[in-house]
Amino acid sequence: MVERTLYEKYGGFSQISKIVFSFYDTLLDNDEVGPFFDNVDMSRMVDHQTKFIASLLGGPASYTDNQLRQLHSHLDITDAHFDELEIVLRDALQKHEVAADDIDVVVAEFSKRRPLIVR
Repeated sequence: MVERTLYEKYGGFSQISKIVFSFYDTLLDNDEVGPFFDNVDMSRMVDHQTKFIASLLGGPASYTDNQLRQLHSHLDITDAHFDELEIVLRDALQKHEVAADDIDVVVAEFSKRRPLIVR
């Protein structure tokens, strides 16, 4: 039997996009992290973030380390900002009934990208 990815288990792009909308609903109201998105095309950002989160769950989209580094290089993202992103991501996953063990896997995958995103 072929093991399903978390991406498949949780309904693919349509379900992940709901998680991403929830993620940004919280993030945009966050005093520390929200300002990073003040002049951003949010429909484009949601699309990219959906693909990124999908890749963390084993989905088809992926970003190379170099792409992630370049996409965030102009931003002054600190460890505190990244910590906040992890909290908001974990919360969004919980709201959408992702199992605790699976949340740990996704957040661990996200955390591996910290050196590419934090200045």
